[in-house]
Amino acid sequence: MSTISANFGIEKALNLLGVKNINEGTSTGLNNFSAGDVLESYSPVDGQLIGKVATTTKDDYEKVMDAATKAFKIWRLMPAPQRGEIVRQFGDKLREKKEALGKLVSYEMGKSYQEGLGEVREMIDICDFAVGLSRQLHGLTMHSERPGHRMYEQYHPLGVVGIISAFNFPVAVWAWNTALAWVCGDVTVWKPSEKTPLCGIACQNIAAEVFKANNLPEGISCLINGDSKVGEFMTKDTRIPLISATGSTRMGKMVAQEVAARLGKSLLELGGNNAIIVTPDADIKMTVIGAVFGAVGTCGQRCTSTRRLIIHESIYDKVKTAVSDAYKQLRIGNPLDEKNHVGPLIDTDAVKMYQNALTKVVEDGGTVIVEGGVLRGAGYESGCYVKPAIAEAKPEFKIVQHETFAPVLYLLKYSGDVDNAIEIQNNVAQGLSSAIMTNNLREAERFLSVSGSDCGIANVNIGTSGAEIGGAFGGEKETGGGRESGSDAWKVYMRRQTNTINYTTELPLAQGIKFDL
Repeated sequence: MSTISANFGIEKALNLLGVKNINEGTSTGLNNFSAGDVLESYSPVDGQLIGKVATTTKDDYEKVMDAATKAFKIWRLMPAPQRGEIVRQFGDKLREKKEALGKLVSYEMGKSYQEGLGEVREMIDICDFAVGLSRQLHGLTMHSERPGHRMYEQYHPLGVVGIISAFNFPVAVWAWNTALAWVCGDVTVWKPSEKTPLCGIACQNIAAEVFKANNLPEGISCLINGDSKVGEFMTKDTRIPLISATGSTRMGKMVAQEVAARLGKSLLELGGNNAIIVTPDADIKMTVIGAVFGAVGTCGQRCTSTRRLIIHESIYDKVKTAVSDAYKQLRIGNPLDEKNHVGPLIDTDAVKMYQNALTKVVEDGGTVIVEGGVLRGAGYESGCYVKPAIAEAKPEFKIVQHETFAPVLYLLKYSGDVDNAIEIQNNVAQGLSSAIMTNNLREAERFLSVSGSDCGIANVNIGTSGAEIGGAFGGEKETGGGRESGSDAWKVYMRRQTNTINYTTELPLAQGIKFDL
């Protein structure tokens, strides 16, 4: 471990989370090990090896599924409010270890420590949401057309829920799925990103503590590790009725096809190419804050990161200058140092993608107005630190149509009314998050109308990033159509059943059909 990282309490955090000098295996619990290949986790912060994880073999996977399916038979019979109590305890454990887990997220993934803490806060919040939900997993009652009959709908747990998560939110997205799945009576099998496996180990350790303290089977929460081949164990497994997958559109299409082939369910949270529309009636100060945080937060590696800034021609130069000036104030460096705004990209492959995007936008005819580049020297030894860049471009540029998972912001100019800006915004394959900056009520309502933003998230006078767990999270088109977190997203983790009860001595048929014997 490097000296600079040790100075920020990383070693203490790893020890508290049980992931110091580990060679953990696959498993349902704390002490099961695998004979699979070794997966090494290096920090993009300083390039240091944090730990090693044994990947899941097919035999390991079968043991995990055996534990999960047996645990489900017990867990589903526990009343939902009692399951909620277990989730409450899990949330309390997260509160105890918030700082430690936030540091691990920051160190293994590279996002700022404040964002790491925010991610753990999301986990706590979804636990609180799920606890309340555990007392209101409601169905519907409706009137029957037949006398002396009662009809209603109820929801039952699905079974084993498979979760595939991405590196950019290495713990929160798992919790979004897991907390809801648990209160619904499901058990979970999780494959975290192979780029952030230690965050998965830490979460599994915390969950296992809670289950052990309550004499519950460890198979309620299971963990497997590895690359896409390990993920295929789940996508092809008919014992898993639902796969929730977060990642690239390319990955999501493969998951969807595989799961659909066996008539399973998939919940997909995929790519975003998010835009902020800036109208002549926008508050420029608010616009700058929303745009800059959206573009450079998590070093541009959020699915909700701001990729495009669509600015009216009458204020284009003013906004361009204000945003460019704000970029000059950004501090780039170790994300555990809270004075820094921007940490590293996840790895050198991401750096190459970033460099390629800047090359492509110039080849397409654009102009880079805030220069990018890779940072070298003391403090940047990992080779993953880059300068957030801004480029003037046109909506039709191929690179602008593409989701670049890096801190590259494209400035686009529009003329006429807000409908023209909305058309530019919607004219991409992705449909996750969107925003408009305006103090004009008519423009705001137009943006939110049926002919406005086609995204799953549409904001007014806030940026594209920073979703709260109370609302359903997800998007349309190549974003996959899934919904996680709040609102009625819980229903995807359950199967719906319609019931009709006849409490008479007669057996009338529906639709007035006569069938006399």
